[in-house]
Amino acid sequence: MTNRTLSPAAAYGLVAAVIGLALFASGTPSPLYTTYRELWGFSPAVLTLVYATYAFGVLASLVLAGRVSDEVGRRPVLLTALATLMGATVVFMLADSVAWLFVARGIQGLATGLALGAASAALLDLHPRRDAAGVGLTNGVVSAGGMGLGVLVSSALVELAPAPRVLPYVALLVLFAIVFAGALAMPEPVRRTAGRARLTPQRPSVPPAVRRPFLLAALGVVSSWSIGGLFLSLGPQLSAAVFHSTDHFVTGIGIFLLAGAGAVAQLLFGRAAPWLCASLGSIALSAGMVLIVLAAGAESAALYLAGAVVGGGGFGVAFLGGLRVLSAAIPPAHRAQVMSAFYIVAYGAISLPAVAAGIAVTPLGLQSTFEIFGSVVAALALVVAIEAYRQRPQVALSPA
Repeated sequence: MTNRTLSPAAAYGLVAAVIGLALFASGTPSPLYTTYRELWGFSPAVLTLVYATYAFGVLASLVLAGRVSDEVGRRPVLLTALATLMGATVVFMLADSVAWLFVARGIQGLATGLALGAASAALLDLHPRRDAAGVGLTNGVVSAGGMGLGVLVSSALVELAPAPRVLPYVALLVLFAIVFAGALAMPEPVRRTAGRARLTPQRPSVPPAVRRPFLLAALGVVSSWSIGGLFLSLGPQLSAAVFHSTDHFVTGIGIFLLAGAGAVAQLLFGRAAPWLCASLGSIALSAGMVLIVLAAGAESAALYLAGAVVGGGGFGVAFLGGLRVLSAAIPPAHRAQVMSAFYIVAYGAISLPAVAAGIAVTPLGLQSTFEIFGSVVAALALVVAIEAYRQRPQVALSPA
């Protein structure tokens, strides 16, 4: 039997790495989609379906197994998820047709949902001071940073290294193997229940005491991850259009700036009031989206870069605000269940706009698609800003 040697602090870092690496993996195939299309001749609509397979795999996993780590423990769920993610990575390496992409993305999505629910709950279990604000900041930074780094590293390997359809996944497989080895030495942070894990469809549910903070968290993630979905779907095409280049670094720059600005903004605003983060972050997100819509119409690289940075900063802060208020309110016995419900909202927000935009781009064109969907995301972010402001804590005035 493997000795469990990790301290709680090291285990906390490990589960944060699981979240970051799961998002890293989700962005790794993005720079290769142009290559896949050239090799196998599939349409933008098929590419959208490949992306949708991943997103719906995440959602299916969260619905079927969202609370399983509350029942059997965090460690066995994380080990299962990481092993499955390694298997998906091998399928990507072997892919020689679009059918393989569907299989790989589907498996990756199922494993990602399993990993995110268990790892997010484990962060709350393992934080040395049980600091909900610190947990929310960690989760937000590694999520945004992982997404951006996944695209950046993959773009570099595709552009500069040999075997571009294999080497990015080799690097990813090595990272997963390292984290898996760490998880083998991880102490189990929760007491297991006597019953077995139930892999049956369950309606996402949130305990009554958590519903108000969950609503604010859901609003924040809907506005923030909607722009992420739009960028993952059409960002590389827009980058190629505004920079007039097919270089993989260039086509991935929008996603990297969006995610990178999100991570930095969360570090800068990590201790601001959660409602203020959700409100101001959503306003910045809306402004950034307007700049990106203008960039699409004018094919302006400067507007595009400014929109990615401003929108990315808003994306990060809005996500952080909602996550922090939720982390503080979840009862220990319901952590995986509530975090899984949270990620169901998140992946619905990131997948539906991406799928719809990917389907619309062929008949409407890139500019019109960005104008329509970008305007909707910007308007939604303003609604979230107003709702977050309305839910701010009220300070009672003392009598004169």
